[in-house]
Amino acid sequence: MKKITQIAFAFAFALFLISCKNTKQKIQEHVSTYNNSSSIKGHGITSTAAKAFLNDNKIEIRIETNLEETDENRAAYKDSFPDLLREMIKNDQISTELINEGVSFDVYFLAYNNAILAQQLVNKEELAVLEGTAEPNKETAKL
Repeated sequence: MKKITQIAFAFAFALFLISCKNTKQKIQEHVSTYNNSSSIKGHGITSTAAKAFLNDNKIEIRIETNLEETDENRAAYKDSFPDLLREMIKNDQISTELINEGVSFDVYFLAYNNAILAQQLVNKEELAVLEGTAEPNKETAKL
């Protein structure tokens, strides 16, 4: 009986190890899920896509719009972009689990001609800022 218990435990442990995913596998799965099911609603947004950079532990998200590249649009979306990022975090389009594993999300908000209206790298530090849990007086990335 003791031998059967040991064999069963060893088999269960082996199954557990096989079923664990590493960070690169999680990145690929997140990008695939994002591209197959994500939709971001908002003024002028036409499409969105994610791309994995496995060697850099980075996911790039491009949000394409039909907006013109103007100073007014840049200013407007620079101010509203953090709210969009918070919504993406809430909807798990930006994964806090992956960020906690060292993955960064480089998010671009693009005009119709692919000019950057707003851009943000979301990593552990910026996640804390967006969630309001950052240490006071700590330098963080700016838009």
